[in-house]
Amino acid sequence: MINWEFCVAFIQASMIFLLAATGELVNQRSGVLNVGLEGLMLVGALAAFAIAAKTGSPWLGFAGGMVSGGLIGLLHGFLSISLKADQTVSGMGMWILALGMTTYLGQPLSGPLPGDGRLESVIAGLTPMFFIGIVIVICVWFGLFRTKYGLWVRSAGEDPSVAVVSGLNVTRIRYICVVFGGVMGGLAGAYLTLVYNPVWSPNPTMGRGWIALAIVFFSMWRPEIMLLGSFLFGFLWHLAISPSALQFQGIDLSYHFYRMIPFIATIVVLTVISSKKISRIIGAEKPAALGKPYFDQD
Repeated sequence: MINWEFCVAFIQASMIFLLAATGELVNQRSGVLNVGLEGLMLVGALAAFAIAAKTGSPWLGFAGGMVSGGLIGLLHGFLSISLKADQTVSGMGMWILALGMTTYLGQPLSGPLPGDGRLESVIAGLTPMFFIGIVIVICVWFGLFRTKYGLWVRSAGEDPSVAVVSGLNVTRIRYICVVFGGVMGGLAGAYLTLVYNPVWSPNPTMGRGWIALAIVFFSMWRPEIMLLGSFLFGFLWHLAISPSALQFQGIDLSYHFYRMIPFIATIVVLTVISSKKISRIIGAEKPAALGKPYFDQD
């Protein structure tokens, strides 16, 4: 049966999705799609693990993960905003680059993180990053929907030509958002290797970035729904690792069945949201300019 230890573990798993999805939501609200979210997480995970292992400071590890993720986000921004490359192709390129780079560079680091590099829990088994993550989501919600800066971001994602006429610099807004998305993706990867599973092995994200991407669509681009979706997928993910938590007497489902559940749910979410008729019914209207490059004329 479910106990508090299981709850803490699935909450920690949820934070990986939540941090990554928060950055991607801001990305998409500005009109930029980054399907390479998995790559951002991989780079952040390796940088955080390497720095924390070397220095013994998890906070320096988190900083390193955020900076590395921000740099990859900046590269995606340069390709998709300045060079006007296809955003899906650019994002896939970032993912492939990150997968190969982290697999090669991370080989000497394989194994568990030294104890002094791990972030310890402070309240009921939860680490400080859990509370910081929740605050970040609240700030993003407030910023997007209660400030003029959020209106600027949403304008850039809905109709950049109108935003330009209003005196906004769409290119600058989108660059800021993609860097923020990169920082959050790197932070999610750092959370994975410093808190949830402090062990380095090739491809430690195991598809979490794709699930976080699906959560953004699932949330209908609303932070509060994204928060709930992250906890749902975090529960499903950790359940796949510890299926015995819900196994009752007389019911013995295969471990492999549980491992499929998060990805089956991801496919269902993306299938539903991709239907224009269904998305209109449930109010899941994506930003009108999402995925469409635009150049300011100033």
